[in-house]
Amino acid sequence: MTPDHDQNSTPATKTPVAVLGLGAMGHALAAAFLAAGHPTTVWNRTKGKGDDLEARGAVRTDTAAEAVRPAELVVVCVLDHAAARTVLDAVAAELPGRLLVNLTSDTPDRSRATAAWAAEHAVDYLGGSVMVPVPMVGQPEALLLFSGPRTAYDAYETTLKALGGKVAHLGEDHGLAAVHDLALLDYFYSSIHGLLHAFALAGADGVRATDLVPYLDTITAILPPLAAGAARDVDAGSHPGDEANLGMMAAGVGHVLEWAEHRGLDVRTLRPVKEGYDEAVARGHAKESWTRTIESVRPPRR
Repeated sequence: MTPDHDQNSTPATKTPVAVLGLGAMGHALAAAFLAAGHPTTVWNRTKGKGDDLEARGAVRTDTAAEAVRPAELVVVCVLDHAAARTVLDAVAAELPGRLLVNLTSDTPDRSRATAAWAAEHAVDYLGGSVMVPVPMVGQPEALLLFSGPRTAYDAYETTLKALGGKVAHLGEDHGLAAVHDLALLDYFYSSIHGLLHAFALAGADGVRATDLVPYLDTITAILPPLAAGAARDVDAGSHPGDEANLGMMAAGVGHVLEWAEHRGLDVRTLRPVKEGYDEAVARGHAKESWTRTIESVRPPRR
């Protein structure tokens, strides 16, 4: 594998890259590479995308194989791993000697299956996940996660940092980036649904969403230290309830559920929260922490 030359930081030694797939995210990835000075070739299955990238210096090709040939680092970002495999099957002969980075979102098992495909074709491979929306790609605060051989990551870490200021290697297991991706998205999607539910609950009594927003910051600021403490308790299997016990929390959730039902809101996602709390209380955990309810989420132990 060719080592990463970007530490010299001159245009002539910038790692040449290829981006396969020019959907919104693939386009942003290519733009970030261009902004960092990398020679960039791009390809998309359907024509008509990438005019602006070409105007900024990208080389747009008619085939994926043509895009791969001048590159040391090849990034694929498409709908899912089935689509990625279709693209990669067509360029398999071109990939050995290059690093393939798959930033296509999918399940851990499919990520590992694509890694197995890469191994069968003698291709160096990293799985990856982009953990920010499209406008943040290439920014210092953008987080991208990678998993696979550490040597491959280390060789191109500087190049990958063109995509975001926060990049991390999670381990040798190619599926780890997808594991983190889905877990973080689980948290994200649940949170934004909760936000909309809160807007609907306030709105049922005539409070506009914009009037609620100034007070959300206090709740939001609680979450990072809350998450850190909860993680320690969950990993330790200890659930001290000195500050907020389950009995109190179950009552609080009950009030929210009662009023949401009274106002005719859909409570399909709120009701299981209350049921999880009630189940833990019924098992004698009323004086423990709300983190004890993780047992209602996990599969039963065999």
